[in-house]
Amino acid sequence: MLGSPVGSDGSHLRNEMARLQSMPRYQRTETDLLGGPLRLVDSASFLSSYREIFDEEIYRFPSRSDNPLILDCGANIGLGVIYWKRLYPAARIIAFEPDPVVFESLVWNCNQRQLERVELVNKAAWSGRGEVSFLSEGADAGHVAFGSLRDATQTVQVPSVRLFDYLNEPIELLKLDIEGAEIEVLRDCQNNLDHVNHLFVEYHSFLGQEQHLDEIFSILKRNGFRIHIKSGLVTAIPFVDRLNYLGLDNSLNIFAYRN
Repeated sequence: MLGSPVGSDGSHLRNEMARLQSMPRYQRTETDLLGGPLRLVDSASFLSSYREIFDEEIYRFPSRSDNPLILDCGANIGLGVIYWKRLYPAARIIAFEPDPVVFESLVWNCNQRQLERVELVNKAAWSGRGEVSFLSEGADAGHVAFGSLRDATQTVQVPSVRLFDYLNEPIELLKLDIEGAEIEVLRDCQNNLDHVNHLFVEYHSFLGQEQHLDEIFSILKRNGFRIHIKSGLVTAIPFVDRLNYLGLDNSLNIFAYRN
């Protein structure tokens, strides 16, 4: 397992998990669960990502080369980057993270591990170059402000890049976990996805905002991808128990790959 904890008897893992679970939200701390110091901005979001990335290995993919190019849009504190560098040590990774506070931890975590061939970009992956309004949530749910969310008091201006400009060479994995901006970016990139072999999209459905799941599927289908879907937010009785998690009523992990 690529996320082997410290302590062969598992006691350290249990104790450290318990410590992190007991911490309040949005409190900075460090952990050594990945075998070295790791800076966190929020223990709850870390634990969720840790399980998905290192235990379940949702980002594992077969590569056509030993040095694949990976574009990580929404890198957060760098757990995906660390995972992929363990999977493919010679991989070249370009990681985008717009939140300036979270980006500090991303840089520190990558520098602490002396990761090579990793480019860290403190900008939002978007449909154009310039600036966008960004709502900082304090952990892994910060997002470009759009629609009714534009007036949020936490909104700040952050620089943006046009992801389209990066899709000009073979890319083994493109990850889009950009909290609702995925449809804007996919619309802009839909005619330039030929170089992408694996595409991960975390789809976010915000309350009061139009849903674009059909358009995302259409873009992926037209580009020759096969699709597999896993639900991120689950309710047993959707007609009755309408979800509202940080303004989301649904989220899906979409895995798109070539036949």
